[in-house]
Amino acid sequence: MRYMILVKSIPTFEAQPDTGFQPDPAVFTAMTTYHEELARAGVLLDANGLKPTRSGWRVRYEGERRSIIDGPFTESKELIAGYTLIQVNSREEALEWARRFPNPVGAGQPAEIEVRELFEMDDFAPSDELERFRAIDAAI
Repeated sequence: MRYMILVKSIPTFEAQPDTGFQPDPAVFTAMTTYHEELARAGVLLDANGLKPTRSGWRVRYEGERRSIIDGPFTESKELIAGYTLIQVNSREEALEWARRFPNPVGAGQPAEIEVRELFEMDDFAPSDELERFRAIDAAI
């Protein structure tokens, strides 16, 4: 079972420079230690921070039309600042790792992370498209 731990952004994260960003040393140390523990346990698949939304864009679908909306997305209250992808044996194990996730903003500061389970190939009904996705998975 794969789970993605999503770190919600805050205005301070969105205001960070695109280059030369250095997180709070205490938060960086806690995150490094946590991810080392995930790696030692063999459950870490990937983890990354995301640059501020001003360097990103959204694609809006309206009928057959697509339009590009450049960041920043200041009107949004729910932006993602980073993620950690883990593979565990149960929801309970994912919950336990999530409980141990360091506060991404800093000790004592309000923050929120969200955990979402990823779909697995076996969650879908058999189809030609599913087999094509399996072939893509096997190739990468």
